[in-house]
Amino acid sequence: MGRGDLTNAEWERLESFLPRGGARGGRGSDHRRVINGVLYRVRTGVQWRDLPERFGPWETVYKRHRRWSADGTWQTLLSKMQAAEDAAGRIDWDVSVDSTAVRAHQHAAGARTTPPAVNPQKGVRPRTNQVSGTSETGPPAGGGPQVRECLGRSRGGFTTKIHLAADGRCRPLALLLTPGHYGDGPQLRPVLEQVSVPRIGVSRPRTRPDHVLADKAYTSRENRRYLRRRGISHTIPERPDQQRHHHNRGSLGGRPTGFDRERYKKRNTVERAINRLKGFRAVATRYEKRAYIYLGTVTLAALIVWLRT
Repeated sequence: MGRGDLTNAEWERLESFLPRGGARGGRGSDHRRVINGVLYRVRTGVQWRDLPERFGPWETVYKRHRRWSADGTWQTLLSKMQAAEDAAGRIDWDVSVDSTAVRAHQHAAGARTTPPAVNPQKGVRPRTNQVSGTSETGPPAGGGPQVRECLGRSRGGFTTKIHLAADGRCRPLALLLTPGHYGDGPQLRPVLEQVSVPRIGVSRPRTRPDHVLADKAYTSRENRRYLRRRGISHTIPERPDQQRHHHNRGSLGGRPTGFDRERYKKRNTVERAINRLKGFRAVATRYEKRAYIYLGTVTLAALIVWLRT
């Protein structure tokens, strides 16, 4: 076992969630070696061709990661891990929401404008429910590649933005990709709608947090109305201009929003979750041309965070 590979205890926990043989996953006997190969690349950010020989052919490792990113296997594993933690009562449902910009490497540019071909025998089709902006085809502001691959020009340069919701133990509950120039506020609802933790048995998945914390970027009437409609209490500070607007309108400005300053201190959990994700070099810098493959990379990093927390 090399540094950073799955330990025996981690592998025993993860093995029960893996697909059993067939074209979707290959032979079960090589799952651990291939997953360790993908994990090595996600942790170090090396090119696929530079993987050490102990992981086997690099093509096998890359194709397995690409296939599992496309058919949602990484997301399924993450959902099963979350379900096991929820059944044990180890999820803190005070959820914090935030985003982080990821600098895209020059190799991330240049994807073909047409979507990747679908193999009818394997039935692999890239998942797009966690990639925002897939219906747009025009170039982002400032030039650059198409928005459909979640790449855009922002103050940080050529970037992709990761929006996430984290539980109270600094673990990602939901992930969403957008181009780097997309704002945070409009993505609150899409991120929270990605929260879906299955329950053991026949019950429906849990989708509603006990409480939501977010910074000033998410303060808007639409977001507060959405949270109230779902019966979710929240702690989101108002911007100074919004406070002045309420004050200037007097009684017509409505009742001031409540703000629990002590509870808001707990919002640092999402910042710490982002730091954990960016400890993986292939997450901190995007090298993939395709958004669904990069989403698989981020999902695997989130899975390891859950597995080792």
